[in-house]
Amino acid sequence: MALQVRRVVTGHDRDGRAIFLSDDVVEEGKMGCIMWTTSSSPANNNGTKDEGNCDVGGITLLGGTVFRIMEMDPHQPAGLMHRTNSVDYGLVLEGEVDLELDDKKTVHLKAGDVIIQRGTIHAWHFNSAHPTRIAWILIDAKPVTVGGKMLDPVIPNQYEKA
Repeated sequence: MALQVRRVVTGHDRDGRAIFLSDDVVEEGKMGCIMWTTSSSPANNNGTKDEGNCDVGGITLLGGTVFRIMEMDPHQPAGLMHRTNSVDYGLVLEGEVDLELDDKKTVHLKAGDVIIQRGTIHAWHFNSAHPTRIAWILIDAKPVTVGGKMLDPVIPNQYEKA
C-alpha cells in the first residue's frame, strides 16, 4: 500500500481567529508525500490556498521550501550520487539508512537520527529489513562555492517512484 500521512493545516478566519483549514490524508506521489511548500522565504502565511497541493516538479523548489515524507522499500538498490542547491533537514522516523558521501565514507542512521545535508554530493543505501521513512524539509540555498569554484547540482530522476 502506498504511504499515507495525516496532515492538519491551520489558518485564520475573517476576524483573525485561528481555525483548522483542513484535516486530510496525503497520499504518496512520485517524490513521497508533499506535506507543504512555500514559494518564498520568508514564507507567506496569508490566505487559505493549500500549498501542499502543488507540483514541485523535482526534489527542491527554487526560492522556496518543500516539506515531504518519503518511505523507501527495504533493500532498495543504492541511490545515485546527487547534490541539490538546498539545505535539507531530515529526520529518520522509522527504519535505517546509510548515507554515503563522495569520498566513499558512510554513516549509519536509525530512527530518531537527524541529517543536515548542506549541498554535499551523496547517495542513500537502504539496507534495512523494514521500510525506512524519513521526513524532509528542503530549503532553497545558494550554490556551494569551494576555492572559488561553484559546485553544480547533480539531480538524477532515479528517486522518483512510478
